[in-house]
Amino acid sequence: MSSVPADPAMTDSENTSDETEAKKPKEKVNWLHELRGLALMLLAVLGFHTFVAKPFYIPSGSMMPNLLVGDRLVVSKYPYGWSWVSVSFHILERSDWRINPHTPQYGDIVIVVPPDKNEDYIKRVIGLPGDTIALVNGQVILNGTPVPREQEPPVQLAADAQVCNGDPCLADFSRYRHRLPSGKVFYEPPTYRETLPNGASYLVIDEDNFGMDNFGPVEVPDGHVFLMGDNRDHSADSRFEAGAFEGLDGPVPLENVGGRAEFITFSLDGSTTLNPLTWWNSLRPDRAWTTLRPALRERPASDE
Repeated sequence: MSSVPADPAMTDSENTSDETEAKKPKEKVNWLHELRGLALMLLAVLGFHTFVAKPFYIPSGSMMPNLLVGDRLVVSKYPYGWSWVSVSFHILERSDWRINPHTPQYGDIVIVVPPDKNEDYIKRVIGLPGDTIALVNGQVILNGTPVPREQEPPVQLAADAQVCNGDPCLADFSRYRHRLPSGKVFYEPPTYRETLPNGASYLVIDEDNFGMDNFGPVEVPDGHVFLMGDNRDHSADSRFEAGAFEGLDGPVPLENVGGRAEFITFSLDGSTTLNPLTWWNSLRPDRAWTTLRPALRERPASDE
């Protein structure tokens, strides 16, 4: 077997150059520069989340049927101005200052921080400053006038793997469970459509007579809003005290409102695992890019 001859084009000077390059010490990583770049990036993200918009995840069923556990959505931070609650992670002390303040509209879905916790709730604006709110047999009475409430065909909530406090999130609706001829299981709780004075219209779930189906009247002070969940019998909202009832303790100061829910980006049914094959099947494709702004319609006659 003959050996391969050396490349005649390779000169001694080139060999020496290669050896020199190999012996050169590698450049040290400038960790200070890298950390500064990372800090600037984190500040940019924090600033965007504070002043513009932030993603949120729905962990409870208090806003069903319009928001489901597993929905991921975008909340805009600027519609009502900025306050201590605007900063991500609520790292600022509670205060009553507001910058560029604006008042929400009837029917807006908002992020709010309760008086005794540094966590976010999501509820709907039912009452504005100066309003008087009451409930009679589940119907909202706004400034002495019943808010029109029309019975709708029951919404179909698909059975899924989402868990709330250790139990299936739809366990509260077990008596409304139905199996379709296709084999799919759905829950069909009683559903109504409310329409507020500005025409904001949305669906709510309201079951049998419930303790807080009769409430008030209470007056909403200046600089406050009255908030309720769309799942009326399963929502800790302005009707409930803080503490043991985990409510909002009445009308909420506007400086505790952190933004307006705009749209759903995607939603997962709870069946996602570490196996990538489950990721696609766990998506709820019909919920992606669903707007969360209430529909506007002509207000029907009240039930007076």
